[in-house]
Amino acid sequence: MFNTLVKLLVAIALAATFCFSQDETGKQTTRAKIVIPPEKASPVNIPRFDEPPVIDGVLDESVWKTAAKFENFIQTEPGDLLPPSRETIAYMGYDSKHLYIAFFCFDEPDKIRATVAKRDAVGGEDYVGVFLDTFDDQRRAYILQFNPLGIQADGIKTAGSQGSDFSVDIVMESKGAIHPNGWSVEVKIPFKSLRYKSGKDKTWGVDFWRRIDRFNREIDGWMPMERGVSELSQLGKITGFDDISTGQTIEVTPSVTFSESGERIGDPNIPGKMSRILNSPVKTEVGVSLKYQITPNITLDAAINPDFAEVESDAPVVRANQRFPIFFAEKRPFFLEGIDYFSSPLQLVNTRTIADPDVAVKLTGKIGKNTFGLLSAVDRFPNTDTKAYVGVLRLRRDVGARSNIGMFATQYHFGAKRHNSVLGVDGKYQIDDRTVFDFQVVGTHTRQFFYDPDTNSRNYRTGNGAAYRFTYDYTGRNRGLFASLNGRTAKYRALVGFTRRTDTHSAEFGWRLQTEPKPDNQLIGIVTRGFGGISMDGRGRLQNGNSNVRAILNFQDQLTIDGEFGVGFERLYEDEFGPRRNASQAGAFFGEPQRGTFRYYGEIGVNKSFGKRFSFDTEVGFTQNDFDLDFGASEKYPRVSPAYLQYLIDVRTNPTLAPPPPDPGKGFRLRYELGLNFQPTDPWNLRFSYDRTKLTRHDTDLTAFDANILTIRSTYQFTRFIFVRTRWDYETIDNTLNGQALIGWNPSPGTAFYIGYNDNLLYRGFNPYTGRFDEGLRRDGRSFFIRASYLFRKSF
Repeated sequence: MFNTLVKLLVAIALAATFCFSQDETGKQTTRAKIVIPPEKASPVNIPRFDEPPVIDGVLDESVWKTAAKFENFIQTEPGDLLPPSRETIAYMGYDSKHLYIAFFCFDEPDKIRATVAKRDAVGGEDYVGVFLDTFDDQRRAYILQFNPLGIQADGIKTAGSQGSDFSVDIVMESKGAIHPNGWSVEVKIPFKSLRYKSGKDKTWGVDFWRRIDRFNREIDGWMPMERGVSELSQLGKITGFDDISTGQTIEVTPSVTFSESGERIGDPNIPGKMSRILNSPVKTEVGVSLKYQITPNITLDAAINPDFAEVESDAPVVRANQRFPIFFAEKRPFFLEGIDYFSSPLQLVNTRTIADPDVAVKLTGKIGKNTFGLLSAVDRFPNTDTKAYVGVLRLRRDVGARSNIGMFATQYHFGAKRHNSVLGVDGKYQIDDRTVFDFQVVGTHTRQFFYDPDTNSRNYRTGNGAAYRFTYDYTGRNRGLFASLNGRTAKYRALVGFTRRTDTHSAEFGWRLQTEPKPDNQLIGIVTRGFGGISMDGRGRLQNGNSNVRAILNFQDQLTIDGEFGVGFERLYEDEFGPRRNASQAGAFFGEPQRGTFRYYGEIGVNKSFGKRFSFDTEVGFTQNDFDLDFGASEKYPRVSPAYLQYLIDVRTNPTLAPPPPDPGKGFRLRYELGLNFQPTDPWNLRFSYDRTKLTRHDTDLTAFDANILTIRSTYQFTRFIFVRTRWDYETIDNTLNGQALIGWNPSPGTAFYIGYNDNLLYRGFNPYTGRFDEGLRRDGRSFFIRASYLFRKSF
């Protein structure tokens, strides 16, 4: 029945797509090859300014009349190569030390959407942007965005990536201004803030664009972009940077952090609570970060005793019933910069594995067709003198117009008995503008303790492993498909990277179909996606399989509705959880040594914006026959399997009885979430989110866990550079209540002053010192810090 339903959904999606892709006469619509106008097809010469403009957001200096002018923008979203709703003009010039960019955006001033946002948070309002491919290699480009108040967002766009990495912060100056007939922005970028190819007659890739939020997030660009083809391969060209004053730049950013913290410890002398808060002495941490721009395209970074106290902690997630590790993205500035150099499909480098470095060094750059990155760190661990030594080498050579071949090598050494080496090759072959094949193959050599399920023991030994990934991807205007093969062997280890699961091999396939966008219709367009995949282990045993279809409907007034339905199966084997049963030992499962389930699932989501002041997103989903792994989520949500419930009865008469091993069983998972975003005033943003996941077992009809996560986040920007941020997170698995408050002044990357406070509480949580649940609030820990840093920059 479910297979029939899936086929029906696919048929409906195909029929809808076919109908929407026809014109009114019923004929299949096609689009002629894009013809680029002559003024955009040839490189634009960027003039050298005789005097620098004043960066105040107002284009009233005569020097802008001599700038290169970019006009005749064209709408690329939601319409496809249609006239823009409003006119936009961009300007560019330079002098020996700076690149200057300006925009004038015609609009009604009372309809402009802009807030005093924090850096990199302008994506939900009106803004202008520019791509700068400073090596003109169609592989990597700066992406710079500015809202009508001049607030910046800066990042890196990499060919083949799904989005842009906005973790990069470059030093630049920008101002915006609102006028009776629109708004304008002026930008001043030091060349020493960029990595670039210099020399006479060298060209850069470029594109300018503008987003008008109220017109269904309309995007108007200078270059006519063909949908489905990499943006970086369609950039225009600029030239004329013959008089740049190149040299070497060094940046030194010393920092000092004062902190005091307290944590709860056991104390039998405290009646009732049996514990108290122990406050530690005030600590002083001094560190320094260095950046040396050896050439315009090679940079050396170093950090000595870095401190990241101001970095916001990870958002809470549901950890109950998890058998595999959860990935958390990097947030620390030193590791974020240039992180794309070390990215790969198999995630061989995850800098979160470097927890608290004494020193870290990076060398990244590009020489000709060769891109390279080196990373080394000495990492310290709490309560031990043993340190981890980490090393990463990344090499990649461009082949042809948009293909490449490369290699990875990593080293990890911790103490005398944990060593890991990784060596691999990877590459990308761009078959045509829309089709790409990429691969990565890796071998690993590890000396550490490995678990043996046949003896239920951990033995120190050598383990050699391998991992691979092969992907074929076609991205058309209104359709696409991909296929991939990937896997990791049982002894595969990449201790510098992130590995969710070993001993697994998968085949996957996906497709995309969408209608031709019609921006004047109430229903602008439909996007449908399908996915299928199957996995097995190295012994040929099936692990899981899934097949689903998803439809996304985009309406006028920034309303999106999407839904998904899928079916699948999963099998569990006890030797993946612990000992494999044999004549000399019991197995890891109570009852049968393996379990299987056929499941089906679905979800529906709605996203709607109401101007710049309010938006919401919500999603409801379910999974029938999802596994409860019988781990027990917490003291509040213990195990609820039949075996464990029987144990609770038997242990009353036999206190020495040991708990039974896990007894996984099927259940029903319900999940729903709600997000509300308020902008009461231009400087103040409030975000409320609620996420609930509940799993109920079928065989006992009891709740395995009921995780409710409530987050309230507030940011008030007094100015572009001064802010107050608070956040409260409450989750019901352990009844934790964590609060954070931060006051910050950050006028430019590197220069900052922060005062922060973190509080970790439990509300009616389990008290390990009394063995009971508390009646009210209990503080488990707190911390307070003051951190200051200043960027010193010198070119020579």
